[in-house]
Amino acid sequence: MLAIEFKKIKRSWIVPLIFIAPILVVASGISNLSQYFTPEYTSAWPAMFIQSALAYAYYLLPLSMIVVCVLISARETQNNGILKMLALPVDRAKLSLAKFAVVMTFLFLEILVFFVVFLVAGKVAISSHNITEDIPILYLVTCCVKLFLTMIPAVALMWAITVVFEKPIVSVGLNIFLVLPGILVANTGAWILYPYCYSGYFISCSLRDFTTETDSTRFQLIPFLPCAVALFALALAISVYRFGKKEMA
Repeated sequence: MLAIEFKKIKRSWIVPLIFIAPILVVASGISNLSQYFTPEYTSAWPAMFIQSALAYAYYLLPLSMIVVCVLISARETQNNGILKMLALPVDRAKLSLAKFAVVMTFLFLEILVFFVVFLVAGKVAISSHNITEDIPILYLVTCCVKLFLTMIPAVALMWAITVVFEKPIVSVGLNIFLVLPGILVANTGAWILYPYCYSGYFISCSLRDFTTETDSTRFQLIPFLPCAVALFALALAISVYRFGKKEMA
């Protein structure tokens, strides 16, 4: 099923799409910050990463994943493709999970592109300012992995909304409506119940840790992890239950 799903999107616009947001956010973030660099500047890499990842985590990454979800879903609704698929002896739940696995693959690939583009742009930036600071690969990889993990519940909810509301304009509009207040919710105690702000909240905590040089605001796994797992499971269950249900009725 996974092989078939990947073949369906092989020639789609999804692959070029995942390059747009990382390139834009890294280029703007590093260029804005690099003007303050001096040869004596320390912690250039963490500063550049946080500067680039802040807008990316709150807005550009979620918005690009919304488009990915809609494009993957649209390929099934075109020419009644979903009806032909459901007519085959294929388990509907497994088919839904296979499509979600494709969505998660694109999430991983987009963050990988962000990581690679950031390394290249960051190396150019510090070299042009004669900064000899070593690349903190472990720090950057750890941050990107956490960015990926904290984004999973939001992507599950985006996919669930895309499945429930079949019209693209409705699912896109609702998802964007939920993304926009993310930075506001992240500054309240309700952030734990709002998956759309998880990745942004993680970067905000990293920013506070970096600027205050303390671990007092470090991202805490508890109560985040139980709540995130519960919301992820609920969203995934809804998407599996509703996938193709209307067509099968």
